[in-house]
Amino acid sequence: MKIGVASTNPAKTGAVSSALEQLGIHAEIIEQAAESGVSAQPFSIEETRTGAINRAHHVLADFDAAIGLEGGVFELDGRLYLCNWGALVTSDGTVYVAGGAQVPLPVEIEKPLRAGEELGPVMDRYAQETGIRHHKGAIGILTAGKLNRGELFSQIVVLLFGQWQANSD
Repeated sequence: MKIGVASTNPAKTGAVSSALEQLGIHAEIIEQAAESGVSAQPFSIEETRTGAINRAHHVLADFDAAIGLEGGVFELDGRLYLCNWGALVTSDGTVYVAGGAQVPLPVEIEKPLRAGEELGPVMDRYAQETGIRHHKGAIGILTAGKLNRGELFSQIVVLLFGQWQANSD
């Protein structure tokens, strides 16, 4: 089986590898950069989910299935929350989607996001680190390292493959 991963981000590609290993699925995983077709900083559950689906569709052509993963934020009761979505698209066009953990963002992070900045650079400044989106992610900072971005996306990938397997039986 050949699986296309619509990203070259190590947190996302590692998540796919980790999930497939956990599930005992042997597949050739090929990474490809793919546009999300949504804002650079998705600002709703719908936009984040759509970005994941679009990414998967963009790399599907030569694979048995493709996976798109997207991080974003959404507003609930006047607060911004972190959200993450994944999509698995099969060669026959079936689309499976799954979302991950949602946690409120500190007010210091909300302000620059509402002003149009992307979460990655905002989190880098907040945590005084560089390249957070490529390893621990915002979730790693917000959970004191109890869950990192790769682990969060890996859970989403498990949900995606679980749905695919449940519908293949």
